[in-house]
Amino acid sequence: MDKIVKYALTLYKNMQAELSSIRARDPAADSNAEIALLYSGYHAVLAYRIAHILHISGYKVAARLVSQTAKFFTGIEIHPGAKIGKGLFIDHGTGVVIGETAEIGDNCTLYQGVTLGGTGKDIGKRHPTLGNNVMVGAGAKILGPFKVGDNAKIAANAVVLSEVPSDSTAVGIPARIVKRRNIKCDLDQVHIPDPVSQELCRLNHQIELLEKRMNQLQNNGK
Repeated sequence: MDKIVKYALTLYKNMQAELSSIRARDPAADSNAEIALLYSGYHAVLAYRIAHILHISGYKVAARLVSQTAKFFTGIEIHPGAKIGKGLFIDHGTGVVIGETAEIGDNCTLYQGVTLGGTGKDIGKRHPTLGNNVMVGAGAKILGPFKVGDNAKIAANAVVLSEVPSDSTAVGIPARIVKRRNIKCDLDQVHIPDPVSQELCRLNHQIELLEKRMNQLQNNGK
């Protein structure tokens, strides 16, 4: 009985944290009641938390039954074995897949079409670990048993195959890292630097310097 009460209290606290995180990050959310009744991402996380309790209690078939039923109704697949911190916000959510050994920290945001999956080459720990306050854009794929650091951003449709440091942004296919340390950024999918454009600007600057140097040498030779 004590264990049931403990699980019930933990479930209640986690779902309150989810409500608060959605209200804070979604301007379209007008009330907790609207979220609880109408947000498929909230329903999927609620079902996951129930399934996870069943999973760690040894009722793995029942856990998968809950998760697969939630997948049918929400379009979001979260394996009961995944470890998810408080305040997860799955926005829109259709097509989100979170694998069995995936781990997600506190106050993360996942948009539609996100996959936290494996590559098929690993055993044991096969899926990624997200730190706290991570934002993963629509359609992004994070594949493999590596870490995405705290406050990192994954751009929409990026394919991430290796570690992402904290306070950094991963962009492209395969994803490249753009350092953003010591620069405060809002969590969105628009204001993300383009590493290709940045590299072209750097090359243009080097060309300008070389041209100036050549002109100086030519003038000195006259």
